[in-house]
Amino acid sequence: MNSPIIELKNITKEFSGVKALKGVSLTVYPGSVHALVGENGAGKSTLMKILTGAYSKTSGEILYKGETIENIDPKTSKKIGIHCIYQELNVANYLTVAENVFLGSQPVKKTGLIDWKQMNEKAMEIFASLQINLNPKQIAKDISIAQKQMIEIARAISQEAKILIMDEPTSSLSERETEILLSLVTELKNKGVSILYVSHRMDEIFRICDTVTVLRDGTHIKTLPMSEVKNVDTLVELMVNRKMDDYFNKIKVPIGEPILKVQNLSKTGFLKDINLELRRGEILGIAGLVGSGRTEIAQALFGLLKKDTGEILINNKLAKINNPSDAIKLGIGFVTENRKETGLVLKQTVRDNISLPNLRKFTKRLIVNKKAEKKVSEEYKQILNIKANTIEQKVSTLSGGNQQKAIIARWMIQEPRILILDEPCRGVDVGAKAEIFAQISKLAEQGVGIIMISSELSEIVGMSDRALVMREGSIAGELGKDMITSDNILKLAFGGAIGA
Repeated sequence: MNSPIIELKNITKEFSGVKALKGVSLTVYPGSVHALVGENGAGKSTLMKILTGAYSKTSGEILYKGETIENIDPKTSKKIGIHCIYQELNVANYLTVAENVFLGSQPVKKTGLIDWKQMNEKAMEIFASLQINLNPKQIAKDISIAQKQMIEIARAISQEAKILIMDEPTSSLSERETEILLSLVTELKNKGVSILYVSHRMDEIFRICDTVTVLRDGTHIKTLPMSEVKNVDTLVELMVNRKMDDYFNKIKVPIGEPILKVQNLSKTGFLKDINLELRRGEILGIAGLVGSGRTEIAQALFGLLKKDTGEILINNKLAKINNPSDAIKLGIGFVTENRKETGLVLKQTVRDNISLPNLRKFTKRLIVNKKAEKKVSEEYKQILNIKANTIEQKVSTLSGGNQQKAIIARWMIQEPRILILDEPCRGVDVGAKAEIFAQISKLAEQGVGIIMISSELSEIVGMSDRALVMREGSIAGELGKDMITSDNILKLAFGGAIGA
């Protein structure tokens, strides 16, 4: 590595007098993978948006190949080859896969019309290089979150990025897809592409990154070669400024009587003969590969996916759940896997989003008691340590982890009997994860039955009292507490048998 490709010197960014970044410096070299880590709210997203030109810096200096860039805007950023794959997916659902890959840069014929044949062929070439099985003519709304993530990566490759910013790129990917992505990162690095890698998955950082920069509360804490970082604990302590003891904060609670029974639940193309039981105070983990039917179980229980056959019983009484409103009335809460599309009202405030399904609690004679609404929202902001200047702040301005906490606060106010959590810690830093897991444990202690779906095997192992493993729409196996291990989960997920 010779001269830096990009340098940020003493970057400060203020929002209405509040400093999101305080004199942050960052140096990235050609053909290197540079990790950027820190808790949610540490300033990582703000720094990335300054690099891409989405935000303008308040003060500081940006140099590209040694030359100062006075005002970096999205056009300038793209011109010098900076491309960002954001944690919140940027895919147009009603365009084709190929259109999404070449969004804004579609090949055209001499007539000025889009060359659909060439665009589809180019998309297929990129997919082949990534080992992705996707039809370029398919409409994007019909594919999974993992596949949408791969579209974003393909788009960056099509634009020949020189500096590729990856914000939690594997958060929605299966084990196999993650392996493909990490191999691709190494391949891009060998071709001279500089990668700024933002991830809360420590194993990935230690595996593929050359250098790490730690941010905390908008301040640059340290930049180190990965060879000088002793272990995960060392890095985490720099991020959170405290020792991490019990990461999962799992409280041992007595398991009560069954609260939910699912019998012979099926949905053509998604679920086959699902039978499960959930008890009071129990955390039931659901694992499996992406597309195995994990999310579809949650959607069926919450009335988002209409079942073909089967019964759902709550407290041994047949439950008719035709829509989410029916589910909420029966005491079911649901934290979805995609907070941007199905969890939040991004243009509304933190208060609005926390109180959204709870307005009846604050309403008398059709008038909302704003004082009571604000009081409860403020209480849960404190309980969950939601980092926001005020509850009247737009929820879209919060970091991903703090947005997730706002959604969890919403259901805690609801006091559900059953809480379904689909990827509750997706894109959430280690400090925030510990806080969320602590709240999940407290809910279980209060007798709430919890279904927790996660792609992170460590989360299933660390939090579950019992686990189900899904495969191709069916339950491949059930694991008791002593049998929940990463090896056992993977064996069942890939069609093997325990003890084989």
